[in-house]
Amino acid sequence: MSKIVICGGGVIGLSAATMLGRDSHDITVLEADPAGQPVASAEGWDTWERPGVAQFRQPHNLSSRFRMISDLELPGLTDDLLRAGCVWVDYLDSRSLPPTLTDKTPRPGDEAMRFVTGRRPIVEWAVAAMAQAAPNVTIRRGTKVREIIIGASAVPGVPHVTGVRTTSGEEIRADLVIDAMGRRSAACDWIRCAGARSPFEEAEDSNFAYFTRYFSGQQRPRRMGRALTPMGLFSILTLDGDNDTWSVTLFTSSKNKAMRGLRDTATFHRVVSACPRQAHWLDGEPITPVLLMAGVIDRYRRFVVDGRPVITGFAAVGDAWACTNPSAGRGLSVGLLHAQVLRNVARRHLDDPEAFSREYDAETEIQVGPFYRNQIAADRARIAEMNALEHGTPLPAPNPVMAKLLAASSQDADVLRGMIEIAMCVALPQEVITRPRVAAKLAEMDGYQIPPDPGIIDRHRMAALLDG
Repeated sequence: MSKIVICGGGVIGLSAATMLGRDSHDITVLEADPAGQPVASAEGWDTWERPGVAQFRQPHNLSSRFRMISDLELPGLTDDLLRAGCVWVDYLDSRSLPPTLTDKTPRPGDEAMRFVTGRRPIVEWAVAAMAQAAPNVTIRRGTKVREIIIGASAVPGVPHVTGVRTTSGEEIRADLVIDAMGRRSAACDWIRCAGARSPFEEAEDSNFAYFTRYFSGQQRPRRMGRALTPMGLFSILTLDGDNDTWSVTLFTSSKNKAMRGLRDTATFHRVVSACPRQAHWLDGEPITPVLLMAGVIDRYRRFVVDGRPVITGFAAVGDAWACTNPSAGRGLSVGLLHAQVLRNVARRHLDDPEAFSREYDAETEIQVGPFYRNQIAADRARIAEMNALEHGTPLPAPNPVMAKLLAASSQDADVLRGMIEIAMCVALPQEVITRPRVAAKLAEMDGYQIPPDPGIIDRHRMAALLDG
């Protein structure tokens, strides 16, 4: 039995703890926020304070990939989420399919795309209850880590982590320290202070601002368009929630000062009402004001540089490894995939620090890295569009493959399923476009001029909506 310390008790840290605890490792989770898990799931939204998670009450979504992994690695979690009030979502339900799609016949395997989702506090409550009951897992809340402890090197010239030291001075020894502290992780500073080479790190502000309002009602809104839809100067995100709730988010360039008016509830509702496929998502009782989030940093880290680990006895998982603009709602799903990679590598190499570091880095790049890179490319393209529309300059050329995929998805059942798999983290675009039926459809569109979406709100109408 190996001793493992996990720094961070959010969804991904607790999921990793449960997986590793079920593999008979001795797991200690150290969570800086002191508030314990509420007694009932419904209290998670109303009373659970998690200041260490800036996006705790911002929209989250669980995808088909999240459900697939949890059913395999964390059996019982899907049922726990449903008992907490989370709901099934099926983008291939006939009522959700585009009206322009003529072939609405169900296909074998469609059921695999169903998933269970809910608001972040409710999801985290269910995951925390699972981890609390998991074998070999101890969760300590209100315990903040100050630094890592370095012991004898496992690789000549490379510092080796043998535990952590808390802000109270307590030393907790471990065979492996896992950073699951999310976007605000200070682990790179810990590593440099320990005398190691700096990990590779790239970071930039994605320059998006998010305006969200939550609603409640006896009937969830019918989905008439994609969950995430570009509308010109902003994009609109509509997500199902737990316990008869849902959310509507408008996100835009944080540099566009006029769009800050979206924080006003009347302005927010006026703009959403102008979106023909989403206006009915306002038909509920508002349960929050318009919530603002900005200053979201895209960050990516690697702990093997030039083929050599900068440190051993250490691993970062989920957002502590890489994080992006959260509008696609994939963060928890990609994070759970990363936790699965971590578990599998630990099964093979936990007793060999160098092999563990090298393989974890390699498998992360192969299995998880493409999701990060695809999202970064999409973010940069979208913010460039928003900036061009704001200033009245020519729009940048769209990604031709993704533009054709998007256009074809409203007409072709195979392309639509591929697009849903991409959105649900089940497949990558690079894989979908190689499928014979999808490739044939895209080939038919060579030279086809994709018409503009008639629902897009131009800058002049947007100015009028903001002015009321």
